[in-house]
Amino acid sequence: MDYTTWNEMAKNIAYGAWAIAVLIVIGHIIRLATMSDAKTKYDFINRSEIMTLWIASIILITGCCFFANSNVTEFTPLWIFVRVFTTISMGMIVGLIVQNLLKFYYPFFIEKRLKELRYKPRISPKTGKAMKLLSEDEEDAYLDEGMQAEENVFSIDYDVWKDEETGYVKIEKYSGHLHALQCPECNYQTFKVVREEVLKVATPAEEGELLKHYQCGYCGYKAKKAVTLRISQKFEESTAATA
Repeated sequence: MDYTTWNEMAKNIAYGAWAIAVLIVIGHIIRLATMSDAKTKYDFINRSEIMTLWIASIILITGCCFFANSNVTEFTPLWIFVRVFTTISMGMIVGLIVQNLLKFYYPFFIEKRLKELRYKPRISPKTGKAMKLLSEDEEDAYLDEGMQAEENVFSIDYDVWKDEETGYVKIEKYSGHLHALQCPECNYQTFKVVREEVLKVATPAEEGELLKHYQCGYCGYKAKKAVTLRISQKFEESTAATA
């Protein structure tokens, strides 16, 4: 293969890679635009957006590597080795930068969007009017014992929306430890619960205590926070009825 043929092929590969990367991002945006339900959007963004951007970035960087080598004027073993080594090294450096941006900076942006989607007023299919988000105490009447137990140990969080005009209720499920918090040490959005320890079991007559262990995935900063556990009124009544 002469260098003219290689240059043409490298450019075509680069253009193809860039087109694929752009199509991946556009496809993600289109899928989001076609989703009318806020919870569906929330789950889709949380589940796939960062991974989608990372895949598109890898393909984009690969295209750039080929394009950077589409102006070859000679084909000697030493030249090829230097070109390949330099291209791979630069590609890995750029990839690492993009990965860090998606891992440590992008979560600030995505968290804000997810919060807006989670608390965006839900529309009742019965009346077409905005529903009310019930408080923690109000929602217990619509959660079964298992759901309340999940909330009590912070493994799952439930949002209950109610149409006060018709009584229609919509229950949405969220992971209790779905997102990292901002680290007080390095300020990155990488501060997560890594372990929970029940110090005192909650009973119908007395509150319990849970110790949450946090650790930053970036700087390693650790912290602990004690949280009060309580058994909801509905859970108390159900327990008493089956005792």
